[in-house]
Amino acid sequence: MKKLTKQLLLLVLIVVLFGCFNLSMYFLLTGRLANNFSSASQAKMVDVGRYLPHEEDSDLPRIDSSLKLTDNLPVLDGAAALVPVYAAIVDNVYPEGSVTYVGGEFSDDNYYGENFAPDSAMQYKNTVRGYQAIVDGDTDILFCAAPSAAQKQYAEEQGVELVYVPVGLEAFVFFVNENNPVDGLTTDQIRGIYGGEFTNWKEVGGPDRVINPVSRLSGSGSQSAMDAFMGDTPTAPKSPLALFGGSIGFSFRYYMDGIVGNKAVKMLSLNDVYPSAENIQNGTYPIIAQFYAIYRADNDNENIPILIDWLLSDEGQQIIEESGYVRIH
Repeated sequence: MKKLTKQLLLLVLIVVLFGCFNLSMYFLLTGRLANNFSSASQAKMVDVGRYLPHEEDSDLPRIDSSLKLTDNLPVLDGAAALVPVYAAIVDNVYPEGSVTYVGGEFSDDNYYGENFAPDSAMQYKNTVRGYQAIVDGDTDILFCAAPSAAQKQYAEEQGVELVYVPVGLEAFVFFVNENNPVDGLTTDQIRGIYGGEFTNWKEVGGPDRVINPVSRLSGSGSQSAMDAFMGDTPTAPKSPLALFGGSIGFSFRYYMDGIVGNKAVKMLSLNDVYPSAENIQNGTYPIIAQFYAIYRADNDNENIPILIDWLLSDEGQQIIEESGYVRIH
């Protein structure tokens, strides 16, 4: 009888301890994470399948192009944010059959270009692998934002000179969860957040929530742009408490608004100017980034300058604009 009583008491003790543990976890984690706007940092993949050249149901703009290339086609590659641009070039200028896939058809699992065949005129290696591919000679024209210091160094170490031709404009934007009441910040406040000066949203006009400043992969186009934006202000190490806070992230405007289209987040105004196409074109938005058509100076493919000249023409700039970006002119 005593043995049974001890077993029951032990069982009750285990239940009480388990309940106390769950309650403490709620107050320490779940309660803090509730309504903290953290989903602003959730990663979103580009649906490359929406931008396949020569497919009837693709989302690519189509114009009556005066330029048609038939052979010695430059291989195009680029950043995730610029897939609509260089895919539209292929769609409007290159012949059908110039984009090929391993196995004969596009795969829905083709998140990082694994399914594009080696002989395809369109590739998708994204920024980090794309910069290596252009230096190594695997790509003829790369569409990307400005390179990181490490990417410049890799080209120098390989003895490769890269030519950067600005072909369009884009806004570098900051975004938060749609439930965050903050609609705008100043550039100094942004630097203060990532520099460690501001650690709570209430310090910049928001609620009493810890700020979680989210960074991107080193060498990505957006992280390189962020490094340039921070300038001489060092990025502070993130506090462990930031994981319980409301996120702020950064990217390029059309990547957020047009490609990913995440309705759970909103872009912030900077210095009271919203990152609209009009405010990019007129120069009032404070962080405007050029993006480039990049090629090796020693590449002797005669169609490279022809294609880039066309891209800077009215037709090419129409492609830039209808792809969701802003004309360079």
